[in-house]
Amino acid sequence: MSPRAQAAVAAAVRTLGYTPNPAARSLMTRRTDSVAVVVPEPDERVFSDPFFSLTLRSVHRVLDEHGLQLVLLLARRGTASEQTLRYLSGRPVDGALITSHHRDDGLAGRLADLGLPCVFGGRPWDDTDRVSWVDVDQVAGGRMAAEALLQRGRRVLATVTGPEDMTAAADRLTGWRAALGEAGVAADRVAVGDFTEVGGEAAARELLARHPDVDGVFAASDLMAAGVLKVLAELGRRVPEDVAVVGFDDLGGAETTTPTLTTVHNPVAAMAEEATRMLLRQIGGEGPASPVRVVMPTRLVRRESC
Repeated sequence: MSPRAQAAVAAAVRTLGYTPNPAARSLMTRRTDSVAVVVPEPDERVFSDPFFSLTLRSVHRVLDEHGLQLVLLLARRGTASEQTLRYLSGRPVDGALITSHHRDDGLAGRLADLGLPCVFGGRPWDDTDRVSWVDVDQVAGGRMAAEALLQRGRRVLATVTGPEDMTAAADRLTGWRAALGEAGVAADRVAVGDFTEVGGEAAARELLARHPDVDGVFAASDLMAAGVLKVLAELGRRVPEDVAVVGFDDLGGAETTTPTLTTVHNPVAAMAEEATRMLLRQIGGEGPASPVRVVMPTRLVRRESC
């Protein structure tokens, strides 16, 4: 366009108050300029767990840099997951990020079949060769927690795991058991939690009722560790003098417990941002032809509980 024509168009836009029609633009570009974040969890957990708030903030930060919208889909397991998949099959978004998924969700295979650009936050159970994913080295994290307790001279060790149908919980338990096996320490003192404080409290009561001589506990999330600390305080067990405790996540709450919590750092913000950038490369046709898998390192953060 000539400068004169551009000036005339700009003047008309100002006079008429014109704004682009997103629906018409979408028909032309075949893009919606939006990305879904799929969370197969109950809404009460999503809005109370700092893991999800940090994930969503990190995803939004990257999308905002590119002028894209975030669409949050709370996909309860079962019928709601089917509804979410039907919704996504209509391509109302340009791609999807999936976090906190479970074994029976079947999301990896179903989304791969749809051909919708997608990236998983955390390794999916199945179809890991068909979709891209970003994870922390969960096995190494479980090993670090065990070694931290062993280095403090603790030998009657127990763990509160996350849900058995989540790869994060399974991998952390694998690392924990491997380290204890190498040290010749029994690894059979296990109670299953749900990554919540209430779940950690219930699991700790069960665990300590069965094994009152425990002198070290690894809780596979900081929220569950807070529940463990509460039960130990009620029982009059001092931390770390009587029982040392290690958590997993380091998302801020570990600094406010009494005592402050030694924990394994989970780079949630970095993982969410990397997953989002991977997805945008897929959407833009800039990524590699085959799925990408990224595993980020972790580290132990020493505080007062161990």
